[in-house]
Amino acid sequence: MVKCAKCELIFTNPRPAPKKLASYYQSEDYISHTNKANSLVNWIYKLVRSITLRKKLGLINQRSTGKTLLDFGCGTGHFLHHCEKNKWKVTGLEPDPKARNLSQTNLKGMIYSEMKEVKDSFDMITAWHVIEHVAELNETIKQLSKRLNPKGVLIIALPNCHSFDAAYYKEDWAGYDVPRHLYHFTQKSFTALATKHKLKLVSTLPMKYDAYYVSLLSEKYTTGKSSFMNAFRLGKKSNRQAKEKNEYSSLIYVLTK
Repeated sequence: MVKCAKCELIFTNPRPAPKKLASYYQSEDYISHTNKANSLVNWIYKLVRSITLRKKLGLINQRSTGKTLLDFGCGTGHFLHHCEKNKWKVTGLEPDPKARNLSQTNLKGMIYSEMKEVKDSFDMITAWHVIEHVAELNETIKQLSKRLNPKGVLIIALPNCHSFDAAYYKEDWAGYDVPRHLYHFTQKSFTALATKHKLKLVSTLPMKYDAYYVSLLSEKYTTGKSSFMNAFRLGKKSNRQAKEKNEYSSLIYVLTK
């Protein structure tokens, strides 16, 4: 990983060629694309997801003045399904064909594979832990901004390299997830990216459950075992340490034009 001395943006270098990048997602353990609870860790992920779906819905209901939604990188579509049941007109974008097929099941809204296929504009655009995966970072932010209504809201969730758990686990921190994560953000580097694209950062919110889940994955990378007690202890400590400077394991950035 290479860090820009000026803006603090960290990027994976070298990175897989675009044609090979998709192969890193073809794993039964990559639950955001498979939706299988084939391990205790994935079962916990699905349990926590049911809680965070309600929180995400509450956030977009609170922030948006309209009811049209684009979920960029929608994975298996659970967020879209939850929103559609709650009277949102939803659209998704997901390049992975297996995940896209799963997301389209019983969904009225369309799921596209490429941004150029999306012609509408939206009151709300969300990207939950997706921007760190995209190959063309600036072009992606540009296209998302272009499809945002004048009074629309863009919500982007990202791992935070300045969290306590990132500092504790160092190269074994699951939030880096190299080479699937091509970019690695701090609050400073993301603010610089938003400013570059003339987006206003309205607020920065914590994703407290991520500290526990990321610590659980990091424990396995570090020791080869899923130590639930250590992960819970580290996650709790990370959230406690984060209170002063808002340096949580993952952060939600709320943006407007």
